[in-house]
Amino acid sequence: MRADPLWREPVAHLARVRPDTAVMYFCPAVLQATARRFRAGFDGLVTYAVKANPRAEVLENLVAAGIGAFDVASPDEMRAVRAVLPDAVLHYNNPVRSSDEVAFGVSMGVASWSVDCAGELDKLADVPRTAEVSVRLALPVAGAAYDFGEKFGADPDGAADLLRRVAEMGFVPSMTFHPGTQCTDANAWAAYIHACAGVARRADVRLARLNVGGGFAAHRAGAQGPDLEAVFARIRAEVTAAFGAAAPALVCEPGRAMVNDAFTLAARVKALRPGGAVFINDGIYGGLAELRDIAQGDRVSAHAPGGAQRMGPPAPRVVYGPTCDSLDRLPDRVALPGDLVEGDYLLFHGQGAYSLAIATRFNGYGPGAPVTVARL
Repeated sequence: MRADPLWREPVAHLARVRPDTAVMYFCPAVLQATARRFRAGFDGLVTYAVKANPRAEVLENLVAAGIGAFDVASPDEMRAVRAVLPDAVLHYNNPVRSSDEVAFGVSMGVASWSVDCAGELDKLADVPRTAEVSVRLALPVAGAAYDFGEKFGADPDGAADLLRRVAEMGFVPSMTFHPGTQCTDANAWAAYIHACAGVARRADVRLARLNVGGGFAAHRAGAQGPDLEAVFARIRAEVTAAFGAAAPALVCEPGRAMVNDAFTLAARVKALRPGGAVFINDGIYGGLAELRDIAQGDRVSAHAPGGAQRMGPPAPRVVYGPTCDSLDRLPDRVALPGDLVEGDYLLFHGQGAYSLAIATRFNGYGPGAPVTVARL
């Protein structure tokens, strides 16, 4: 594992270094604790969705916490995982692949594939029959920040036909679904689980495994994070109710909920305008890119350069990023203390998911390599 310098906490680094560029802070202890929480609470195989944050230090710490299986969506993600854990189990659940990508997956020993149409299943003709193939189901269910069903997944009739073909071709037959990102309603999992049981009965195929997807909500607002254990318990109860004695083994693939709380982004206040607008040195082209698509939450604190937290009466303010693009603005106003001054730092907590994965370097801004801390 990497031996990066270890700081006590973000404010200690800020007070000592006074960085004038955005900094992402990474806490391995938080990441490993979250991985152990999933492994202890979820009744099945826990895989990590690499897309959420593919950095080597993330993968290394997940392996150290006992994660040995990974949901990969591309050849590059396969290479990243294999570089950290050569014998890792790879689940290739991006259901749309080129023929070259399929061949690469075969060469990497992918253990599990997903499909959502006949054409994609046909591409797997050369995949060893020892592999698992999961049929991806899509339903019009609510409860998530945004739905994945428009892009991926077969309807129940199409899924039954696909599942029957998977079994006939000699693959290990399974099913998978994704309830949608940042899903807070366990009823979404319940609906999918019962629908998968119905598809399996219609196809007259016994499922080897059921992948209940990602979608587990990360802590984005308020003092307390989501009750993941309640979702885990509901999943197990619904699988038992829907399948009975034919209950398949379970798999999940958290990404956001796994890595979210292990990172905090620090951005410096560059300027304050008379009307209250705040300019900072990171924005929607950098570590805050995902805020264009998902509510930003309220986990933001302000600190003086010496580290002391600003505690003035808060007021909602427009926050602009540092680039020359006028679209570089956080979508929602941010409640910031009235005693905020230029040179202060804003700490955006819970920024591990999709921040570094999709950040650009537009205009030369954006966070660099993470700084390792003992706590956040």
